[in-house]
Amino acid sequence: MRQAGGLIQAWEWLFIVYFVLLAASYLLLDVIALVSLSRYLPEHTLDRLPEGYTGFEPGISLLAPAYNEEATIAGSIRSLLQLTYAEYEIIVINDGSPDRTLDVLMSEFSLARFPEVYQMRIPTKSIRGIYRSQHYPNLRVVDKENGGKADALNAGINLSKYGLFCSLDADSIVQRDSLQRIVQPFLQDPSTVACGGTIRIANGCEVSGGFLVKVGMPKNLLALFQIVEYIRAFFFGRLGWSPMNAMLIISGAFGLFQRDVVVQVGGYRTETIGEDMELVLRLHRRLRESRTPYRITFVPDPICWTEVPEDLSTLRNQRIRWQRGLCESLSLNRELLFHPQGGMVGWLAFPFAILFECLSPVIVVIGYAAILAGFAFSAISIEGVIVFLLADVGLGMVVSVSALLLEELSFHIYPKPAHMLGLFAVAIVENVGYRQLNSIWRLMGFIRWIFRTKASWGHMTRVASWQSQ
Repeated sequence: MRQAGGLIQAWEWLFIVYFVLLAASYLLLDVIALVSLSRYLPEHTLDRLPEGYTGFEPGISLLAPAYNEEATIAGSIRSLLQLTYAEYEIIVINDGSPDRTLDVLMSEFSLARFPEVYQMRIPTKSIRGIYRSQHYPNLRVVDKENGGKADALNAGINLSKYGLFCSLDADSIVQRDSLQRIVQPFLQDPSTVACGGTIRIANGCEVSGGFLVKVGMPKNLLALFQIVEYIRAFFFGRLGWSPMNAMLIISGAFGLFQRDVVVQVGGYRTETIGEDMELVLRLHRRLRESRTPYRITFVPDPICWTEVPEDLSTLRNQRIRWQRGLCESLSLNRELLFHPQGGMVGWLAFPFAILFECLSPVIVVIGYAAILAGFAFSAISIEGVIVFLLADVGLGMVVSVSALLLEELSFHIYPKPAHMLGLFAVAIVENVGYRQLNSIWRLMGFIRWIFRTKASWGHMTRVASWQSQ
């Protein structure tokens, strides 16, 4: 019995050390993000003023895969048509939607079938038809057999005519000046191969005619929790790693890529469910193996607004997919780990992702189970439980609040003081119950990856209450 108690206490201290290291790592990334912002914002103050075009801006192909997006597709495409950028095209890829997505596009944008010759750079599912808008010459719609998001993006790459392509979600709203902001790293450094922008949550906002006309807060508690999550993820997981050229993910909802480099590495993988992260990891791996100079970076002020789940079932399925996609992406590119040419991404970011992202739900769930069992059988004192909770919950609150402070000091997206006060309250509450529930869902994703169970994207329930005509 004494031996069992000693073992449980050893586990207790192991988990406490783990949580402290996790929080310390996030806070260190927070400091790096703060330093990056302190340099970035003064340099880009003039970017907010009206500017003329030089004629040298590279053309961009916007790729918007769409599957069952009839509720939001029209407003999203209208927002893309009103971007303030000199030269761009929009390619909407209808990935075999069984709903009225294609019908909505046909009626809203006056599409007509257009025979087009294109180069099959990357193999994809069969294309059933290509359409051009009779009112908007830079808008094309591709109707194809269902093959998943990665296959739809590959089809869009094949049809794109510009050297840069931007991957988007068809249910999103891109801020009007976001293209001219996200393209800046490519103009400043020719070795840039990919750049990500910031994803914000549209739930509670108001969009009319493709314009974001009002920033608001959702009434749904799950959506509020996700606002804090997204702020935390983009400051730590993007802005913290970007200065080290060690960013592992660019969101599939808003990322700009060098087309030829992506084609060179084989395009998006269709057999994985985390195609956005896997592509970024593969770019790191292949370019480092070939010793090709490159940059994969993040800029915080290009913004894309997207809808997030407001019900537990949809959110649960999303988090299971995300965790499985994370594990698949790391596994498929495991050669990058401690590779002699791996740099910061192979020697720091990759191990961090394994220890604190891939394995964290396993450690967290086992940790809570061990602490509760130890307390139930009197192997752990109440003081030990309190120390454990302070390490996990208390430090989690510090990390969340620090991310919100960074957000408020830098961009001040939410205009009303009540908004930020509400978010600070959410940052405290989400650490008690919600984050632990997320760990259980992520553990399910990890287990599904271990046992290679069949994966699918499932159905995203669109509320679309933020869009108005």
